[in-house]
Amino acid sequence: MRLPVDTSVVHFVSAGPAEPSIDFDTKVQKLDTKGVAINQVHLFVVGDGGTREVVTVKVSGDVKGLGQFTPVKVTDLVALTWAMGDRSGVSFSASKVEAITQRTAAS
Repeated sequence: MRLPVDTSVVHFVSAGPAEPSIDFDTKVQKLDTKGVAINQVHLFVVGDGGTREVVTVKVSGDVKGLGQFTPVKVTDLVALTWAMGDRSGVSFSASKVEAITQRTAAS
């Protein structure tokens, strides 16, 4: 199930630069349905009241300008539930993850 996430009530900070999302079986970088490489970004998520979590968000295409503790804007964040045998969980994807700059902040 795809569940949209309201990103207006939390803040995101990158834990470091984006990394290729690697297929477990083939050890090759994953591609989306359009053939674009999928990357993953580890993000610190800070909510109201100081609640903190670390999540990994997958995004198609290049993600530039991220370093450790870079504030970021996440666009179209979706939580995806999954099940594999007796295991289940939630993964996250977004259409865009970008460093917040003066120009981005004004948008």
